Amino acid sequence: MRIAVASTRAGRVELVDPDGDLRLEVDRAALPAEVARLEVEVKPRWVWRDTGEWAPELLAAGVRVARCHDLRLCGAILAASTFVGEASTPATTRPAWLPQGPAEAMVPSASGPVPSAVQRGPALFDLEADPVGDVSAGSAPRAEEVAAEHDRQLALVAASSRPGALRLLLAAESAGALIAAELHAAGLPWDRRVHERVLAEALGPRPTPGRKPVRMEELAEVVRLALEAPLLNLDSQADLLRALRSAGIAVDSTARWELREHDHPAIAPLIAYKRLARLLSANGWGWLDEWIVDGRFRSEYVAGGTATGRWATAGGGALQLPKAVRAAVAADDGWMLVVADAAQLEPRVLAALARDPAMAAAGRGRDMYRAIVDAGVVATRDEAKVALLGAMYGATTGDSGRLVPRLARAYPQAMGLVDRAARDGEAGRAVTTLLGRSSPLPPARWHELQARATQPDATDADERRARSAARDWGRFTRNFVVQGTAAEWALCWLAGVRNRLADLAPRSPSRAAAGSGPVFARIPHLVYFLHDELIVHTPEELAGEVAEAVREAAEDAGRMLFGDAPVEFPLDLVATGSYASID
Repeated sequence: MRIAVASTRAGRVELVDPDGDLRLEVDRAALPAEVARLEVEVKPRWVWRDTGEWAPELLAAGVRVARCHDLRLCGAILAASTFVGEASTPATTRPAWLPQGPAEAMVPSASGPVPSAVQRGPALFDLEADPVGDVSAGSAPRAEEVAAEHDRQLALVAASSRPGALRLLLAAESAGALIAAELHAAGLPWDRRVHERVLAEALGPRPTPGRKPVRMEELAEVVRLALEAPLLNLDSQADLLRALRSAGIAVDSTARWELREHDHPAIAPLIAYKRLARLLSANGWGWLDEWIVDGRFRSEYVAGGTATGRWATAGGGALQLPKAVRAAVAADDGWMLVVADAAQLEPRVLAALARDPAMAAAGRGRDMYRAIVDAGVVATRDEAKVALLGAMYGATTGDSGRLVPRLARAYPQAMGLVDRAARDGEAGRAVTTLLGRSSPLPPARWHELQARATQPDATDADERRARSAARDWGRFTRNFVVQGTAAEWALCWLAGVRNRLADLAPRSPSRAAAGSGPVFARIPHLVYFLHDELIVHTPEELAGEVAEAVREAAEDAGRMLFGDAPVEFPLDLVATGSYASID
């Protein structure tokens, strides 16, 4: 059974089963109770424009839904998927009230290997990005319109070349939207006192507004003395570069890797200053005041926030928690953190996608990079890692460029897959993940560069620019199929964990996790997710069962996506009281 949800112009809420007799209109305040009743009685799939419009208020009222169909996220996938193809006709154009998904507003750059937003969207490899897409776009739909859009999307799936794959992807994407809302509602347990101690040890006492911490001021003075620049503002990139060059330090940037190449008394304190400046700006006292409430860090996750389906965040830096502050991530009394990390996920996904038996064997039950060394492909584990990442990300120079040809000889099917994806990108074609998420097409400027290079009066510079843009786009599509399919595996893993944790819900702990809110105070619940890593906050007595649930969900995700492909997806799995104990 499905129930379409929509607001009326009078501020009430419609709940309609388009395939049955259910037609309700309730006050917004009464919605959680009605949803809770229907969850028990009919266990529907909730169909709504955007999960972010409904799930937060339901969770705040203590109501959690089992499943939904997010029209915005699913519509974005279907609008671009090559699996849909000619099924998308003018008659099936999506309605104006359905806003774009976050990644749809992105247009990758023709001048670099990484796509960037036209205005402000997350890029392919961004770890932190602003969401794109306005859920308020267009007029609010009626429930019948919501149901009609659901029908349209289901028809596109049914007419596609791979309906089974798309159904799984849309279900996983919608589950991800629910999980993103639940992660915010539950929050990541955070000990403010531990965090403040970390800041005091690194930076000194909290400074007065407008002043730098004492440790940063001390380091700044050392740098100024070493550079003979008493008035230097270390926070000004332009001023710092001028001072470095005046001191005979030939640098093109102030990046730490470039600074380390020079032997000068200013270098070590400058690098230390930059490290503390990063801690202060990203996770300092201001961050604590803004983001830690009731002992929880509640980041705004953006499901489907990048082109490949990886998540982004709308602030708080949840996808970039430095080791320096991880000691503050601590379970409540009587609870534990079950931390799971999918080991070497993208190389394993590549092996499974390509059905490469040699690469699959390298990852069976052990460190994949070490197995590549043992097979005699390269000499060291570091070389194996550099070579594999270079092959997936299109590196052609340095150690990667030297080592990738060895991988091509050892694992021809896997390397052939990413090479074909790169060639498709260089030709301006879309590539598609295992389940059906397709890459954006090059923007108009990219096509202009290619067209200009074919003109009779084209210069050598025109041809170089066109070749460079083509290669850059090929590097984007080369990794898209791997990273995007890895994101699909991770979504299926997350959804499986969520379902299994719900089965553990009836057992109550001796102590409630009050900060986790009304839904999660007494049951194991997800509190963190980063690409291939998750954390579950669980009562101590359930930690073993939670760890097994997480492991089983990973195995199921591999089977759902890759069937009998001989590829394993092992987890680094730890139950601990503190995130700081994880290497």
